[in-house]
Amino acid sequence: MSVLDDVLEDLAAEGEQLERWVAPLTDEQWLTPTPAAGWDIATTVAHLAWTDEVAIVAATDPDGWEQLVLSAMADPEGFVDANAFAVAEADPTSLLERWRDARLELPKTLRWYPDGQKVPWFGPPMSPTSMATARFMETWAHSFDVAEALGIQVEPNDRVRHVVHLGVRTRDFAFATHQLAPPPDEFRVELRAPSGDEWSWGPDDAAQSVTGSAWDFALLVTHRRNREDLDLVTMGPDADRWLDVAQAFAGPPGEGRSPTRGAPS
Repeated sequence: MSVLDDVLEDLAAEGEQLERWVAPLTDEQWLTPTPAAGWDIATTVAHLAWTDEVAIVAATDPDGWEQLVLSAMADPEGFVDANAFAVAEADPTSLLERWRDARLELPKTLRWYPDGQKVPWFGPPMSPTSMATARFMETWAHSFDVAEALGIQVEPNDRVRHVVHLGVRTRDFAFATHQLAPPPDEFRVELRAPSGDEWSWGPDDAAQSVTGSAWDFALLVTHRRNREDLDLVTMGPDADRWLDVAQAFAGPPGEGRSPTRGAPS
């Protein structure tokens, strides 16, 4: 199995899990607020549907993609949210069908995409594997919001490795987003997977490091939990600073989540 196939298989599993949670909901329950300020379950699913559709346009329709970029430039701060709220106006059945269609079409599109070429995006262009990883990260993070809204305790699993990997790879981007110069040297990152495996990145002899729970690291880099609530330990001032600014997603960092003072992650 290729790396792309591995990510797409896990993305499908993540989407199927979220659909199992939301499919039985009443129209009223679709309006349940999530921990993301101003977003309910309908808005969350609408955002996932719209973003999957946009990824397909980026890969298949140059003219359509150009129009999307122009629209985004006209409203860089509100473009994504405005589309999420617009799509969320559909009835839940139609919304669920729209999201299902998009997430089933996206893997076909990415597998078809020519080798060696990158898909254009609002940030840097991405390889099909990177695009799939980004879509997994968003689906995972927003699924976590829906689970919290519905009182579902998410069982940690090793699919989270894709989020963790993206969080590690976006270290320098996170510093730059906060107008900080990225550290010149790599960190050692050693994290404990939900299965008990040990995952690591960076040189063994790095002077600075991050260690702890992989699941918690994913919650940190997606801003789903405050650092104070997480099992993560740093060695070195730059590594410590990283955990204050880390983010695996494009766009402004936002305000993040307040500490939950001991609530389980």
